[in-house]
Amino acid sequence: MYPEFALSVQYAAEAPALPRWRLRRWVGRALAFALAPPDPRAGSPVALTLRIVDAEEGRELNAAWRGRDYATNVLTFEYGADPGGLISGDIVLCLPVLEREAAEQGKPLLHHAAHLVTHGVLHALGHDHIETGEAERMEALEARILAAQGIANPYQEDRPS
Repeated sequence: MYPEFALSVQYAAEAPALPRWRLRRWVGRALAFALAPPDPRAGSPVALTLRIVDAEEGRELNAAWRGRDYATNVLTFEYGADPGGLISGDIVLCLPVLEREAAEQGKPLLHHAAHLVTHGVLHALGHDHIETGEAERMEALEARILAAQGIANPYQEDRPS
C-alpha cells in the first residue's frame, strides 16, 4: 500500500512512453519503501511535482541550480517537511539524457526511467550520495525498490542485459 501522496506531472517534452499512471506507480512504490516503518516519517503525506524536460531546459536548470552547463538525467529539489508534516519536492527528468543513457547502457528505457524516478524521489525525501556510506545506503534502497518491480540492480556491473 502506498503512503498518502499527491503527484503533479508536467510534460515540457513529449514522452508517450511515460504516461502519468506509470510515473505515479513508480513514485508510489518508491515512497512505500522509503517511508516504511521504522522511518519516523512513515505515514507523512507527500506532495511531489515531476517535470519531464528537453535538453535545453535540462541544461538551463542544471546551470542555474548546480553551476554545471550541461543537461543531466535527473535534478531534484528537496523542500523537506512543512510545519504540518507535508514532505514536498520537485523532480526534473531530462528525457533526451534518459533515452541516451538507456541506449548507451543497454537498458530498457522504462527500467532506466523507473530508476531515475526512484532516485529523484529518494533525493526529495532527503537521501543523498555525497559520502560513501550515504551512497551505499541509497543505492541499496534503490535496488530493493527496483527489484520489487522486476528491474535489475542498476549498480551491478555484471547485471544481465
